[in-house]
Amino acid sequence: MSRILIVDDEESILKSLQRLLRVAPCSFGAKTFQLEVRIFNSPLLALEAARTEEFDLFISDYRMPVMDGIEFLKAAKAIQPDAARLILSGYADLNALLRAVNEVGIERFIGKPWNEYELLSAIAQILAHRELQLENRELANLVRLEMGDLTPEQLEAERLERIEPGITEVNWGPDGSILLDTDFPENQSEV
Repeated sequence: MSRILIVDDEESILKSLQRLLRVAPCSFGAKTFQLEVRIFNSPLLALEAARTEEFDLFISDYRMPVMDGIEFLKAAKAIQPDAARLILSGYADLNALLRAVNEVGIERFIGKPWNEYELLSAIAQILAHRELQLENRELANLVRLEMGDLTPEQLEAERLERIEPGITEVNWGPDGSILLDTDFPENQSEV
């Protein structure tokens, strides 16, 4: 099952996309993807979900209040770097598109109103490409492990780091203690 998160400030767009992705087949070559779709009308709520749930693809509108689609996808990429990213927007600005490609590494930019076949094909291609990338990474890691370039512990640390960026880092205090919250001021007076 491939998990897709969609964020758009227009409820009618969200419902339409959810309905389309629920009933239409999403296929690339011989592979058909079963989709689970979560929709959000707030980028902030969508980011909250991204912190607790794993997604294969983030789809975002470009123009939204609070943060635009590029800012949202940039934040989502920081949380889940292996998830694919797509912008769906009626606003076609070349500078915004270049920014999305350069800053966020989006897979596709699809205009509104969308062609259903084009959208489903793009999603299937994106998901197939993501699967291939993850499979290639696993094979490369196995080769590195067999060649002795990587220990099992290093392989596991890399895997954990992909799931939860920063989890393998340890912040040491000047006295040798482990600092759990680096934003916490060192010299706080007691309450």
